[in-house]
Amino acid sequence: MTITIWHNPRCSKSRQTLSLLEQNGHTPTVVKYVETGPNADQIRAVLTALDITAIKLMRTGEKLFKELGLTRTDSDDDLITAMVNHPILIERPVVLHKNRAAIGRPPESVLEIL
Repeated sequence: MTITIWHNPRCSKSRQTLSLLEQNGHTPTVVKYVETGPNADQIRAVLTALDITAIKLMRTGEKLFKELGLTRTDSDDDLITAMVNHPILIERPVVLHKNRAAIGRPPESVLEIL
């Protein structure tokens, strides 16, 4: 079964998570999600797999979050639209395996879904 990582090579946690997967014998499909952002359905599927609301998948400390006027009380639909239009706002890395997902913070947390 394929393991996929939404990866940002500029992020140390994302690099550490990818390295951890490889060290454990996995060769994940690497999706540079900032370049080829997920669509709304893909984000919704990840939210469902993580069992979290959209705000929990967002990098609220990102300067762009404030520049766009987003708030923690915005609707999931509005936040998902923002993530589709600005994938840099998505928390990283996200690892997907079967119907499960994990955010690699800390990187070791992704091992639970494998």
